[in-house]
This record gives sequence, structure tokens and C-alpha cells, in this order.
Amino acid sequence: MPSRFDQLDRPPLDERALTRALVRPDGLYREVRVVAATGSTNADLVGLGRKGAEPGLLLAAEHQRQGRGRLDRTWQAPKRAGLTFSVLVQPDRVPSTRWPWLPLLTGVAVVEALARATDLDARLKWPNDVLIDDYKVAGVLVERIEPAGRRPMAVVGVGINVSNTAAELPTADSSSLALQGATTVDRSVILRVVCRTLESLYVAWCEESGDPDEGLADSYRRRCSTLGRAVRVELPRQGSVTGQAVDVDASGRLVVVGSAGRVALGAGDVVHLRERT
Repeated sequence: MPSRFDQLDRPPLDERALTRALVRPDGLYREVRVVAATGSTNADLVGLGRKGAEPGLLLAAEHQRQGRGRLDRTWQAPKRAGLTFSVLVQPDRVPSTRWPWLPLLTGVAVVEALARATDLDARLKWPNDVLIDDYKVAGVLVERIEPAGRRPMAVVGVGINVSNTAAELPTADSSSLALQGATTVDRSVILRVVCRTLESLYVAWCEESGDPDEGLADSYRRRCSTLGRAVRVELPRQGSVTGQAVDVDASGRLVVVGSAGRVALGAGDVVHLRERT
């Protein structure tokens, strides 16, 4: 039977230490759980939220077998090579029309945290991929749930490639913090910094009733490498839009100017066609 002391270069997460570091009486996180393996931390929290779990539950997996990204893409990372975790939140003070900013806020938190923890200069590809030198190192997936008889909640999921080797990566345009020269690949350190940064930004966002003009929109735009580029946006059902990405609007949609004029897109898979101008 595999031991927790296997793969000493990829040590396990310590649930007790993370609880001591992250759980506070008035904080975002109320409980931390670390599981050896699961299909998807997001799917687990969606199920737990519908069954009565309280907001503030943080679930991290050492091995995620069926991670899900946008447009229902799936992937599997090697055990302990990355960070895969989800948080159950309930932003009651934020109108539902502003909830689309939650994944963008989470992307900003990941970029800021990576700069602090690893000294890496990461950028965002709309809506919520995290890039370093145009290689994807992390992604965000947020899902809204409406449990029967309870107020709506959201599951905020984050996946970060930490120590993956080139052979362990899912695509040629992805990378890991280790391959990009991170000053640390200690997953516990990175997880703590990401979670604390997310907590700070999330609490401020809720206090501002989710108003993106209170700083979040500008913060996202500064970190978004998609803006100023020629892009092709593959739409969820069919077709695509090609043009210049010029802005992110008040609803968090990507504004593209092309042959069909100015359009605002709420979902889609962005392809960067050339270097930023």
C-alpha cells in the first residue's frame, strides 16, 4: 500500500496545519478538509452544498481524477504535482447580476498570490486562465448552486500546476510553476497564500456589494493579457467571433471589436492570435 511518505519531493498537505493557518472565527474559511483522491473537488462541494454544508468549507485533493474546467473539459494531474481545491461561499450581499465577477476576482487573487509566494509574473487570459509567458499554469471554475430551501451559494474551484514536469502536462501550451522558475514549489505555502489573498479580495468585494467599479474591474484589466490582442473566441454552442479584445465591461464580459462590430461575450474559449500591441 502506498505510504504518505512516498514521493518525498512532493510532500502531502497537512490538514491540521492548514486549519490552524486559515480558519479564524470571523474569517472566510470555517473548515479545511484534505482528501487523498477524488473525481472533482468542485463536484464534491456542489453535492455537499446541496445536502446542507455551510459556506466556508475548503476542500483540497492530493489527486483529482476528473478535474473539470470551462466548457466541461476534463483532465487528470499526477498525485501531489499540483493544487486542486474548492471553496463553498455565499455572497449574500452581492446582487446575482454581479456574481459573474467572482471567477474574475478569483483569477486576480491567484495572480497576486503567485507573485507573493513564487516571484512569478503571471497574467490572466479572459475569463479565468492564469498564464506565464503565454503558458497556462492555472485555471478557475466557479459554479452557482441553489440548494432547496436555502440561499444560493457558489463553489469556487482552483487548479494550479505546481511541480509538473513537461511530460506530465496535459497540453503543449501548458506549464507549471516549477518549469517557470518558481522560488518555491511548496504546495502548502502556495495554498495558504492563495487562500489568504482570495479571502481578502472576496471580503472586500462583498463589502462593496460586488461593485466592480470599486477597484476590481481595474485590477482585472491591468492583469489581463487578452486586452489589446487580436483574438478568436470559440463560442460554447457553435461559431466564433474574431477581432480585437478592447475591454471587460461592467458585467465581466469580454468586449471584442471585429467585422460584425462591437460585441460583448459572456462565455467562450479565447485564442490569442498574436502578441499584445
